[in-house]
Amino acid sequence: MPNESPRATVLLVDRDPAIARDIMAYLSERGYEVEWVDDGEKAYNHLDGHQVDVLITDLNSQRIDGMRLMAVAKDRNPEICVVLITEEPDVELATEAMRQGAVDFQTKPLNLGKLEAVIEQALGRQKLVLEQHELKRRLDERYGLDNLVGQSRQMMKVYEAVRQIAPTRGSALIRGETGTGKDLIAQAIHNNSPRRDAPFVKLNCANLPEALVESELFGHVSGAFTGAVQKRTGRFEVADKGTLFLDEIGELSLPLQAKLLRVLEQQQFERLGDNRTITVDVRLIAATNRPLEKMMETGQFRDDLYYRLRVVSIEVPPLRDRREDIPLLANHFLKEARETHGKAVEGISRKALDVLMRYDWPGNVRELKNIIEGMVIMSRAGSALDLHDVPAYLRHTTTPEVSEIRIPTGVTMKDVERIVIEETMKLTGHNKEACARTLGIGLRTLYRKLKEYDLR
Repeated sequence: MPNESPRATVLLVDRDPAIARDIMAYLSERGYEVEWVDDGEKAYNHLDGHQVDVLITDLNSQRIDGMRLMAVAKDRNPEICVVLITEEPDVELATEAMRQGAVDFQTKPLNLGKLEAVIEQALGRQKLVLEQHELKRRLDERYGLDNLVGQSRQMMKVYEAVRQIAPTRGSALIRGETGTGKDLIAQAIHNNSPRRDAPFVKLNCANLPEALVESELFGHVSGAFTGAVQKRTGRFEVADKGTLFLDEIGELSLPLQAKLLRVLEQQQFERLGDNRTITVDVRLIAATNRPLEKMMETGQFRDDLYYRLRVVSIEVPPLRDRREDIPLLANHFLKEARETHGKAVEGISRKALDVLMRYDWPGNVRELKNIIEGMVIMSRAGSALDLHDVPAYLRHTTTPEVSEIRIPTGVTMKDVERIVIEETMKLTGHNKEACARTLGIGLRTLYRKLKEYDLR
């Protein structure tokens, strides 16, 4: 441990220079970076401005005692290794120090070999904890809410809904146009839930014939139908203890809807061609781009299944309704494509982004992702994506952005200010930071003006 880079840092607090020199020399020889101060106040100030891995402090340090220093150090670094030293042994005090988080309590003169062993063991645990934190951060980045990109008001509502829904057992219905990222939201719900370590299983109900959908959901035994030459485990069985995501739920036939309802209510089903009942514990998340309410009116979708699915509903906005997220998404997909295809692309020009912002994106986020990937593939290495990299059909179907604001005659200056702020907010998709930049005012000023004019 001491020979690793960067070196572990030690803060030593002791008023006796002779003792401090011995400890510093011993630990420095073993690769530690040691800083010595002679009283508690100096140690307190040092902790405020420096990263410290190990704190060795006299229990009775001047001005601020060792117990208080330990509390301060742990507030700044909960995993810090703290060793308290004192002149006289005190079992009761040592017990209290260990209870509050000290890794050791030693009396002078110190056993330097034991001190080193205690520090190495504590730093080993510290390293393990930090690695676990880093692993969790990476998992959250890959599978948590960080996988959803956007800062618009509409997406903030989606994030909040995911946070509220995830810890529960309830079913969820995700609604939105094709390509809006409904599968990513389902994944985020699962991976922020108590079921995150269990399977997340997906099935798109629109991609398979009805007979195959039933087999995919519930499985079958050998000979259940023509071509069933061996037993197949269904998605419900695979998803036991986890989550099953059914995309395009509106494509299910009425008989399959009835079977699905039974599984949701009883958590039981039979494989095709088998009489044995299988019990599972599965959370269902469904998604659709179809108007299920109208389908219920025409008898195409069961009312009871609809209400069973719709314990919680999340509405995913189309990309054209959250245009302020387009630059974030474009740069996110640019980074992905750059890494996937090994192209050194420097970014996206303002002119190219302007065209992307004006396009209506009928294919939503999926279409934007594909467009950016194609632009990266066809781009020149070392340059930024520019207007000429944007597909021609997209450039030709967008109109120049209208930035003209009409002010009626006879209005007061306050009315003029209100109109300008209101129209600029619309132009920037209600992105307050972008609005403030466009108007050349501070964000706090904009918030005050929005409140003054009762603008949302």
